[in-house]
Formats: sequence, structure tokens, C-alpha cells
Amino acid sequence: MEAAVKWKIKEKSTATIALAGNPNSGKTTLFNAITGAHQHVGNYPGITVDRKEGTINLKDTTVKLIDLPGTYSLSAYSQEELVARNFLTDEKPDIVVDIVDATMLERHLYLAIQFIELGIPVVLALNMMDDVRKQNLTIDTEKLSQLLKCPVVETIARSGKGKKELLDTAVSHVKDENREPTPLEISYGTELDLILDDMTKIIQEYHFMTDRYPARWIALKYLENDSQIIRLGRLNNKISKKLEGIVDRTKQHCMKTMKVPPEAIIADYRYGLINSILKQNIVVQEKTRQERIDFTAKLDRVLVHRFGGPILMVAVLYAMFQITFSLGEVPMGWLESIFGWIASTATALIPEGMLQSLAVSGIIDGVGGVMGFVPLIAIMFLMISFLEDSGYMARVAYMLDRVLRIFGLHGYSAMPFIISGGIAGGCAVPGVMATRTLRSPKEKLATLLTAPFMPCGAKLPVFLLLIAAFFTEYKAQMMFSITLFAWVMALLVAKLVRTTVIKGESTPFIMELPPYRLPTLRGVFIHTWERTWQYIKKAGTVILAVSILLWAAMTFPGLPEEQTNQFEIERQAAFTTIQSPAEREQILTDINNLEGQTALRHSLAGKVGTLLEPFSQLAGFDWRTNIALVGGFAAKEVIVSTFGTAYSLGDVDPEDAGTLSSRIAADPTWNKFTALAMIVFVLLYAPCVVTVVTMAKESSWRWAIFATAFNTTLGFGMAVAIYQVGTKLFT
Repeated sequence: MEAAVKWKIKEKSTATIALAGNPNSGKTTLFNAITGAHQHVGNYPGITVDRKEGTINLKDTTVKLIDLPGTYSLSAYSQEELVARNFLTDEKPDIVVDIVDATMLERHLYLAIQFIELGIPVVLALNMMDDVRKQNLTIDTEKLSQLLKCPVVETIARSGKGKKELLDTAVSHVKDENREPTPLEISYGTELDLILDDMTKIIQEYHFMTDRYPARWIALKYLENDSQIIRLGRLNNKISKKLEGIVDRTKQHCMKTMKVPPEAIIADYRYGLINSILKQNIVVQEKTRQERIDFTAKLDRVLVHRFGGPILMVAVLYAMFQITFSLGEVPMGWLESIFGWIASTATALIPEGMLQSLAVSGIIDGVGGVMGFVPLIAIMFLMISFLEDSGYMARVAYMLDRVLRIFGLHGYSAMPFIISGGIAGGCAVPGVMATRTLRSPKEKLATLLTAPFMPCGAKLPVFLLLIAAFFTEYKAQMMFSITLFAWVMALLVAKLVRTTVIKGESTPFIMELPPYRLPTLRGVFIHTWERTWQYIKKAGTVILAVSILLWAAMTFPGLPEEQTNQFEIERQAAFTTIQSPAEREQILTDINNLEGQTALRHSLAGKVGTLLEPFSQLAGFDWRTNIALVGGFAAKEVIVSTFGTAYSLGDVDPEDAGTLSSRIAADPTWNKFTALAMIVFVLLYAPCVVTVVTMAKESSWRWAIFATAFNTTLGFGMAVAIYQVGTKLFT
């Protein structure tokens, strides 16, 4: 390996450790167990893949841990794999801790072999050793360490067992002055070895990307048709053409003689090396009195049963909503009372005028309307985290494959749908990003276009608001129905686009099902907090900013002086002509409310809402609803905050007007069919701005704009149909 790409070996008071591993290996669980609350989540530069970092102090060393995205290999097949590889080659952590599912050594060691081939210092963490012992297996970790020439440590991530020994081993390995990692050179057969030697000589001679990668590894990547390496290589087109010519001739020869491409041969030899290692009595089956039936297989007979499994899955989904509303009602009431008290306190402390209106109507009522749903969102995230950590979510994808294939999708489409809110409360942004797991571009595009239909966490406050206003007795049933309707619409639209604009056959479904595990409270709470905090942070930043802008749009320009004077004349007339105090108070209240509504309609936002009203009335939406829906293009939570501001500005005393849902329920322009039309429109219409940008990055701006226009048209058409049929047949 060239000196330019060797990892530095020196005594240091800091150590950067990258945690890597296959999905479902327990990598993130171990990261959470080590770092606890001492972690933060960001994004890798220029992309939206999560980057988790944590810092801990270990004796005299400050350890920085990076949780890399889960990946099966170091090939550039997905953005996660590319991110992990680029981090390792560009930022060069001191050491990589590869988290391996010890019950699936053959499959998981494939990634470890690639790390060692790249010349990266590695410590192998054999995770899930409790499951290994339950299967009456023993692993000779010392012998495995000798054969792989890297330290091997046993761990149980969910309980934190072995984490201290793992960190001590990794840090001491970093500080070992005698350690000099060199790339592993695997023999790939006589013919490929000779070709690799020739390519390596060319690469070394011209120093072709050797400042970043080992020469033989570059040659391997060319033979594996690695898109990123070839794209980078073409910056020096002369050398790249020479290497690509060798690869083309090699591929033709391999297809003629063995009917397989070079990348398949390379993978076979890697697995051959792994098998040769494991055959040296690394894993030993202990003698037992009778054949042991695996616990996971027992559960799968019930949970993944051809007929019973889907029924149970629907029951689990319904139970989630029932539990959410049952447990969340009380703390939600507490938050509403707190924000009501804050609003009344601000009204009393701040002199009447623009500042009071901004504080109470723009900020407190705007953001408070969104924050009031935090208990429900947190409870839902808690249950979703439990299902994910237990291994059940992977089974959901497996079961849904049979259905998804009918509509031209793939079993892997289930995860983007679920992440987007298929089990209500997700987010369309990571859901759209999760479409990278689909190898077929057509299935990926169909999934990407329909995933935003799901009831994400941003839409939930809107649904919860309208359910509380018009369907109080059927809260869980309504949320369950909304979720099922979202799936039906996503599948029907997917079938439509797969038979028209994105034609093509569905690809086979292969997915690794992780073993069932009882999630740890610590892990579930960390995942729940991460998601809930993202929601709270959004309410305190994006929603706050949009709420203030919309308050300004709903406040300015004020009423003309002659209209203001006219309302003042009417108030004076009420004082002088009405003798009854109660009657006078009621008339004054009516005048003040009318003035507030007139001022709101006269505002910039009111004029936009009024301009759209001739069309929106077909779906039962008035000008005030239009303001909220236009704001929802930025972020769906803005709809609730806009309603909070609009109804606050239209009331004399927001505190006396009750909760936002009660104000909407009392509005004569609303009824159950208006609410249903609104729910369907919000569910289907244009994704939020961030999702649209993400869709453009994952596909193209053409498809992102298509989704925005098509979804809005579809949503409005469905809303009109629901409102028109409902009001004519049932009222």
C-alpha cells in the first residue's frame, strides 16, 4: 500500500472510531449504549443521509465515535454505501469497529473482508453473543482473530455487555506503535490475478488516484464496475480508457468461458475465503438432548403466516392508534392549558397593539397549535421505535411484498412507505431517500412518487385537529381509516404510473429478516426522543418563522381608516342605545369579531384566500382555509399554526373561544364533509418543500414538479368529490 494512503500510527490523546456494519447488526444500538445522550445528529456534507456522532472520555483519551450508515458492502450501489466508503477513504478514522451479527458470520464477514482489503485498521465486534449461546453455539474468537489478523471482541449491544472491552481494545489498537495495517490481497484465480497485477502496475506508474486509494483496490473496483471510481477515473481520461479497455476484454472472456461477469467471480472468491476461515472449527455446535427449534422461526409461523400474518399486522396498526389516543389525551390537555395560560399572561402583560397581536396570535397561538400534539406524536414514535427495534418492521415489508407486486412495486417499497408514515408519524424526506434500496429504477421512481401520500408526522396535527373537532367519538377509527386510505391511494397511483409512464416488469424480492429481539428501554427512548425532538425543533424554527410571516400577511395592510371609523361608530351607538348590559356586551362582541374577520379578509393573505375561493368552494374550503393550505406547501404543520393565528385574529378573546378544534367546530362554514375533504386533500396534495427538493435529488426536477402538480390535482379532485357527494346525499 502506498505511503500516501496509510493510516497514521502515533501516540495520541484523541481517537476517532467509526462504527460500521450491516443493517440489523445492532450497530446503532451499540452506538446508543456507548454514547447515551452524548451524541448529536447532523447530515453528511452536501447530502441528507444522517450522520451520528458521539464523544466520550476513556481514561486519558477523548474518543469520537461516528455511526456510519448500515451497509452490506463497500460498493457504490446505494448512497449509504457510498457515504460509508467516502468517509473511510477521505476522513480516515483511526480505526473501524465492524459490528457483526455473530449468528450470521458468513454473511456479515463479507463487509469485514472488504475493510481489510482496503487496508483499514479493523476491530471486529461479534455482537448478539446471547443469541449465539441460545443456539448452543460457541465461537473461537481467538482463532478468528489470528486468521483475520485483527482484534475480535464479543458484545451484546442491547444490554451494553462488552462495550468497555471493545472500546479499550479499539483505543489500544490505535495507540499500538507496532501496528501497520496493510491491505489484504485475496487470490481471485490465476486469470483475474494476472489482470489485477497488470492494472495495478499501470495505476502505480501513473499515480492514478493512489493519493486516495490503494492501487490494487482501484483495479478491483474497475473490475467490479464501480460507478463512482470509474467516474472519478475519467477525470484522467487517458488512463481510465486504458483500464476500461482491459475490463471490457476481461468481461467478454469471463462471459464466454464461465458465463459470469468479473464482479460475480470476485464475490465468489471472497465468500470462498470466508468459508475457508469458518471451516477451521471457528463455530462449533454443542451437543444437546434434542433438536432446538429457533424462537424466531416459532414466532414467524404466527406473525408471518400467509393469512393470519396480515390480519395480525392490521390489528397491531389499529392498536397503535387506540393506545395513542387513550394515553395521549390527558397530557395533550395539559399542554393546551399551558399554552392557554401563556396566551392570557402575554395578553395581560403586553399592551394592546401590534406587539401583543404578534406575540399572542402569531407566535403563541401559531406554534402552540403545533406543539399541543407533541404527546400524541411522542407516544406514536415510541411504539414505532419498539416495532422497529424488535425486528417486526422487516416482517411487515416481507408480508407486503405479495400485495405490492400486484401494483408494480417491490417488497423494498414497503420500507419507504412505512418510513414516510405508512404507520402514521413518519417523514417523507427519509422515506424518499429510502427508495435507494430499490435496484430497479422504475420501481424506485414509482415508490418515490407515491411515498409522500402517507400520513407523515407533519400531517398528523392537521388530522388530529379535525378529528377532535368533528369525529371525537371515533378518534382511533378515523386515524386507522386515514392510514389505510393512504395505502390504497399510493397503490392505485403506483399501478397507474407503472402501466402508463413508468412501464416495466417487477424484480424479485430478497430480504434479510433479522431475528426477533426484545428492545431495550434505553434504545427505544433514544430513538423516540430523536424523532420527537426533530418535530419540536421544526415547530420552534421553521414553523415559528412561517407563522410570523403568515401573521404579517394576515395583519397587513390594516383596514382603511373609514372602515375602522365605521366600526367605532357602531360601538358608540351600542353604548348609547342599548340599555341591557348583557345585550350590550353581546353586540359589542359581535362588532369586534366582525371587525377582526373584515380586517383578516382585507389582509394580503385574505386577498389570496378570497381569490382562490371560487374554486376551493367546490371542496367546501373558504378563504381562511385557503390561507392555511397555501402555507402548507412550506410544511404541513403550518396549516395548524395558520388556523391558530387566523381564528385568534378573528376572536376578541382567544382564551374565551376555547381550543382551536372547538373554534373550527363552531364555525358555520365547516361540517363533517368539509373536514373529510380537508383530510383527503392534505393527505394527497403537494409534498412539503423539503420533500420536493429531496425528490429532485433522488430522481430529477421534472419528476419532482410532476409529483407536485399531479398530487395537488388528484387531492383536489378527491376533495371535491367527497364534499359534493356528502353534502348532497347526507345533508
